[in-house]
Amino acid sequence: MSADEELYSLLVPLVDERLIVPRACVAEVVRYTPPVQQDGNQNWMLGSISWNGRDLPVVAFEGAIGKDVPAPTGRTRVVVFYSSTGGVRSGFFGVLTQGFPQLVRVNEEVLQLEATEGWPDDAPILCRVKMINEFPLIPNLEMLEEMIAGESAQA
Repeated sequence: MSADEELYSLLVPLVDERLIVPRACVAEVVRYTPPVQQDGNQNWMLGSISWNGRDLPVVAFEGAIGKDVPAPTGRTRVVVFYSSTGGVRSGFFGVLTQGFPQLVRVNEEVLQLEATEGWPDDAPILCRVKMINEFPLIPNLEMLEEMIAGESAQA
């Protein structure tokens, strides 16, 4: 990406972290409704909600990286991501957030690699970046989709 090229991205608030994702990966942000849980799933796989006539699997990213799954609050939302691997049956999946994502424009001048480790090897994280005064994580959405597909196949 050259200095004059910008990418519209979203800063997605979690409990103690933020994710940064390209805006094009996100279909919608919806109000939280309690997911219908399925027996035998990992604690980070919260279940599914009805969204646009589909069963949308919803995950807690914190749980997927080995942290505690947050309790929903009045600010909790679900960010609906497009599935890029085809592994998720509905074509979409949701990630629990602790508020509304913030739209930001990034380019190589404001975005620098900070760390590529510091979390479990099987965590769906590519790296941590520095963006001015923020240190968001870049999620590995393909790995997260594989984890969701694995949980859905077991249910």
